[in-house]
Amino acid sequence: MSYVEKHLIPGETVQYRTKLHWVVMLGHVASAAVFELLAITFLIASLSSSGGAKAVPPRSSIYLGAITCFLVGAILSCIGLLKRNATEMAVTNKRVIAKTGLADRRTTEILLSRIESVVVDEPAMGRILGYGTVTVRGTGGTPEVFEKIQHPLKFREQVQRQIAGEPTSVATERRRSGGAAS
Repeated sequence: MSYVEKHLIPGETVQYRTKLHWVVMLGHVASAAVFELLAITFLIASLSSSGGAKAVPPRSSIYLGAITCFLVGAILSCIGLLKRNATEMAVTNKRVIAKTGLADRRTTEILLSRIESVVVDEPAMGRILGYGTVTVRGTGGTPEVFEKIQHPLKFREQVQRQIAGEPTSVATERRRSGGAAS
C-alpha cells in the first residue's frame, strides 16, 4: 500500500496520481554506462595479448576491476530507480499530497481550500518528453515545488478541478470526450 493510500483522511479519495518522469534517471544511467564501458574495457584488456608490455597486472586483478565497475554501474542505476519510485504525488478530493525519499522522508500536504496558485514550468525538452515543474503556492505559506513530474499540465488541471468541485470520474471523462457514459 502506498504512502498516499495509508494516509487518507475519512471521506477522502485519490483523484489523480503522478510520479517523477524517467528523465530524473538520466544522470544515474549515464554514470552507470561509463562504469559499464570501463568494465568492458577491462575485460577486453584481459583477453588481449600482452606481448610488448613489460609490467602487466595479473588477470585476477583485471577481473576484480571489471566486476567492481559492473557493480558500481548497477548500484548507480538502482539509486536512480529508487529515487524515482520513492516519490509519490497525488491529488485527492481534499488535498495535494507529495512524498519523497525512502530512508529520509519528506511529505507535503496542502489543503485544496488553501491553494492560492498553481504554476507550471515546462522547458522545451519537457514539452517534448512530457515533464515539467509544478509549483503549488498555499495561502500564507511558502511555495511547494514538484520538479520533473510526468504530465505537469494534467496535474495542474486536476488540482484546479478539485478546487472547483468538479468530479473526475471515468464517466465524466467519457462525457467530456463525446463518448457514452455508463
